[in-house]
Amino acid sequence: MVILIKNGIVVNAKSSEKADVLIENGKITRVESKIDLPTPDQLIDARNCYIFPGGIDPHVHMHLPTAAGFSADDFLTGSRAALYGGTTTLIDFVTPAKGQLLAEAIEERKKEANNCLTNYSLHVSPVEWRENMATEIENCFQEYGLKSFKVYMAYKDSIGLDDEDLRKVMAAVSMAGGMVTVHSELGDEIEDLRSKFASGGKTSPKYHPLSRPAELEAEAVKKAIALAKETNCSLYIVHVSSKESLNHIGKAQKEGQNVIAETCPQYLLLDDKKYNGSFTETAPFVMSPPLREHADNQALWQAIANGTVKTIGTDHCPFSLQQKMKGENDFRKIPNGAGGVEHRLALLYTFGVLKDKISLNKFVEITSTNAARIFGMYPRKGKIAVGSDADILIWDPKKENTISTSSHHQNCDLNIYEGIKTKGAPKHLILKGKIVLKENQLLADAESGEFLKTNSL
Repeated sequence: MVILIKNGIVVNAKSSEKADVLIENGKITRVESKIDLPTPDQLIDARNCYIFPGGIDPHVHMHLPTAAGFSADDFLTGSRAALYGGTTTLIDFVTPAKGQLLAEAIEERKKEANNCLTNYSLHVSPVEWRENMATEIENCFQEYGLKSFKVYMAYKDSIGLDDEDLRKVMAAVSMAGGMVTVHSELGDEIEDLRSKFASGGKTSPKYHPLSRPAELEAEAVKKAIALAKETNCSLYIVHVSSKESLNHIGKAQKEGQNVIAETCPQYLLLDDKKYNGSFTETAPFVMSPPLREHADNQALWQAIANGTVKTIGTDHCPFSLQQKMKGENDFRKIPNGAGGVEHRLALLYTFGVLKDKISLNKFVEITSTNAARIFGMYPRKGKIAVGSDADILIWDPKKENTISTSSHHQNCDLNIYEGIKTKGAPKHLILKGKIVLKENQLLADAESGEFLKTNSL
């Protein structure tokens, strides 16, 4: 398949230029000011459009098991929503049961992801420490090429690690040459607060953020940074939500420590006022960490602009209203999470680029290039360049939309961005050298996934 894209503006993390792009056999083979080819298989006129590398979302949870049932999106529906939003690569998670070998859990997760319509990779979550864990971590490198390991400082009754086990995991990952990604909240202190509120009859969703205050995130960030320094481990802090956490991250970065920060659109655009209202109005916004204050939104935008925050994931993990209702009488039982994989690029373009908070180049950097660099995909992905994979987003900067449950593609009857107007949307999307989205319509072969011989990275 030979595809020629003409008349667009190619935008990479460090450059922008008017150029044509030639794709052959799934790869970019030419990027030049003018390419004339008499008979390409497909000719795309990208006039008045930007040509971006396909989006990479480094943080999603498809088909996540919870007490309220699996999260609303499986790999098929979630990846479909991702394609509609301009994202061509997802990084999900392997979360083994206690006592389960990491390799066995990886194989199970790969089967669950078999119908994923995008490229995907996985972070592996050690949920305990056992005698052979260091060997299992090394095996993840050697057998599967997986080098990032997600740990939780909260949820200690199920998947969270205590400090000593966290230190051991970091030491093992460091020895193997990998990276630990960490959910940073002080789990014990949070459980104490949750129990205190519940025992006092304070069970509505507004007590969710009060039980997980910003200082308990920031103190966990500080502790994780100290443990990573002690073990010489590269550290990636997921879904940073607070200004206080950024202070610790920025200090560590200035001291030369390899600490990387991620945030999500909800922590840039929404705040804790969303917890004022009835149960059905507020429960959709129950996520961990919770939404913070407007000042935290502003601090995070600044941290993106100055490079303290390197990536934007979505923590995509939607639940239906019926599932959220499991916690109608106890906020602790509300499944934590919300969707967003479809809206990440449009939100960041509308409220970042068009509001002059970030440049077009920074937009590409935080939505694709940096994730590709951090997780070992660059320059194969995250860049429009000769030799790179042909995962390409052609972006119409004038297309206007209103986010709505009536028109979104995630498999859920809730949307935390309901009613928000965006400007800018995918016009065409190319995945592995195949056009999968045309005029914002998913094509039949993309819907079936027939073009993907393998979608695992």
